[in-house]
Amino acid sequence: MSSPASSGQTEYAPATAATGPRITMPVPHGAKAIVDLRGVKRVYYKPDGEILAEALRGVDLSLYEGQYIAIMGQSGSGKSTMMNILGCLDRPTHGSYFLDGKDCSTMGDEELSRYRGRKIGFVFQAFNLIPELSVRENVEVPLFYQGVRPAERHRRATEVLTKVGLEHRLGHRPNDLSGGQQQRTAIARALVTSPAVLMADEPTGNLDSATGRAILDMFDELHASGITIIMVTHDPAVAERTQRVVRLKDGLVESDGPGGKGTAGPGMEH
Repeated sequence: MSSPASSGQTEYAPATAATGPRITMPVPHGAKAIVDLRGVKRVYYKPDGEILAEALRGVDLSLYEGQYIAIMGQSGSGKSTMMNILGCLDRPTHGSYFLDGKDCSTMGDEELSRYRGRKIGFVFQAFNLIPELSVRENVEVPLFYQGVRPAERHRRATEVLTKVGLEHRLGHRPNDLSGGQQQRTAIARALVTSPAVLMADEPTGNLDSATGRAILDMFDELHASGITIIMVTHDPAVAERTQRVVRLKDGLVESDGPGGKGTAGPGMEH
């Protein structure tokens, strides 16, 4: 099977086995596929073995280094299941998932957990900060689990918190922060391991409009610096700020095309 990059475009499976349209998206020149789903299915079963739901029904999708991608779809479309698989929080029932060149679908639990910690930074809608820890300590948590020495943890956490404008809040607790500051802390925590991909699940969902725009401005800046971002959103206005929008329907890729940024910016040069 030839790689997508060798043909000059990314091809996705038909939306239905018989008649759905084939969806194509140009491959950036010299691009490296950071995410590659190959025939991915996720099936949930009842205790008696009967199929309960087919959340993903054979997805082929390549996402490239440096891109800013939105994943959209209505409830039941499969977008949350896809995000869980992309984030190595779940495994495909069938098919393969390559993250930064390694097949995650064949890894054991411990290996997958270590690889996830190195390669993926998560930003959640609910922030998921530990209230008993300071801002800097929250950001240090991923480094603690990677066995990084305390002095190096402090240095890296301080550096990334300065990057997101929170250098004056290092010793504060999450409850002392505004919603926007808490989300900035969560973004810093996601970035502190220098991940290959930043994954964000409705990161502005718990924020007011003005604060949400400020957080999206930060994502724009992070992308401009070369970071690969995959964002799940239901909001077309958020998707409009990305380069590429992948829409799911009934467990399949319904469409895949440019967002509001089109081919501008890192990861989309031809």
